[in-house]
Amino acid sequence: MFNSIMNYGLIARAVKKKLINLFFFNIRDFSKNKNKKIDDRPYGGGPGMIMSFLPLKNSIIQAKKNDQSLIIYLSPQGKKITYKKLKKLSKKKSLILICGRYQGIDQRIIDKYIDEEISIGDYILTGGELAAMVLIDGISRFIPGVIKKKISQHEDSFAKNLLDYPHYTRPRIIDGMKVPKVLLSGNHKKIHTWRLKKSIQQTLLKKPKLFQKRINIIQNKIFQKKSKK
Repeated sequence: MFNSIMNYGLIARAVKKKLINLFFFNIRDFSKNKNKKIDDRPYGGGPGMIMSFLPLKNSIIQAKKNDQSLIIYLSPQGKKITYKKLKKLSKKKSLILICGRYQGIDQRIIDKYIDEEISIGDYILTGGELAAMVLIDGISRFIPGVIKKKISQHEDSFAKNLLDYPHYTRPRIIDGMKVPKVLLSGNHKKIHTWRLKKSIQQTLLKKPKLFQKRINIIQNKIFQKKSKK
């Protein structure tokens, strides 16, 4: 499943340049069952199967060895990932991502080995692999050298609690629709003002809670300045 990010696009180039290192551990390789079984029925009954403790434990030990990796379990019960969290995780030297399957994993793994549970949204996937790929992609963008222009990160949606402004490219007119004149003016001050205005409009229209967060941050900064005086 991870071939899609290992062989294509930004992540593949980053791996090739050794800006990031990705290692994969198949939990079935750590099962002592002759059929490499890694799941069992839940105690107390109920639907589905649960990933067993021992194969998970042994794979975590092998992945961690002697380092101080942060161990993350991709779970719908975790805290929803944010721009700020991705940036924070990018500063970690090493991460271990646990991809669950079936109805979940044995709770004792979570209690003993997991440092954080992270969710990519309030919905259910068939497994944690896709969520892990989202996390890897989001984190990698903050690794120095992965994105050529560092300014791109600061212009991203959510970077300043504002959504991105609309983008246009050639041709100037297509299907009767024109590129806004200000973008053709060469006046960078006017272009910056237009883009900021559009970012605010986009945020208010599509994610008003995000805009309110921006307002709260600005108000707090003003309050702190007044308190210092």
